[in-house]
Amino acid sequence: MPEHTTSIGDLTIAQRHTALAEEFTRRVEQVPDGAWDNDSPCAGWTARDVLRHMLDNYANMPSHAGISLTIDGSVVDDPVGTWIAAQEKMGDLLADPERAGAEYDGYFGRTSIQATVDTFLGVDLVAHAWDIARATGQDEQLPAEHCRHYYELMLPFQDNLRMEGVCGPAVAVPDDAPIQHRFLGLLGRTP
Repeated sequence: MPEHTTSIGDLTIAQRHTALAEEFTRRVEQVPDGAWDNDSPCAGWTARDVLRHMLDNYANMPSHAGISLTIDGSVVDDPVGTWIAAQEKMGDLLADPERAGAEYDGYFGRTSIQATVDTFLGVDLVAHAWDIARATGQDEQLPAEHCRHYYELMLPFQDNLRMEGVCGPAVAVPDDAPIQHRFLGLLGRTP
């Protein structure tokens, strides 16, 4: 009897976030000694800066709805431990329907913490896993279904991706390129 596989799009937001965070965490845990200060594909950022950005997003994003998520630790002294602790706190937040469902007025209208985690942080987890992998000489292959899910989600918002401080200009890739290349190109990265 064939095994049933669940698509990333069929998961709950909390489950999807866990799957994405596991991929990101794998990259964080495999950064070789001395590689945290390597340049990343994000202009002017090292691999450590990419992780710092993710930690800042984890800490700051819930505050839009008046929720505090304190990140303990240091990206300098213990990048891996700090990330794992932050990921656990975000998992706890998403497991609490009241906090996860807290609403606020976002850039595109009324939204919730869990919706922002699913979209904004979801894209960041996939893209920045690749950024850290590339910066530190790791396997750069991302799960195709993660790339496809977020490519399709972000395609209608590509003009917003070009805003200052979001992503650089799109990088042209062939229409028949692997989905990872199309996803990365959309986000201004050269696959």
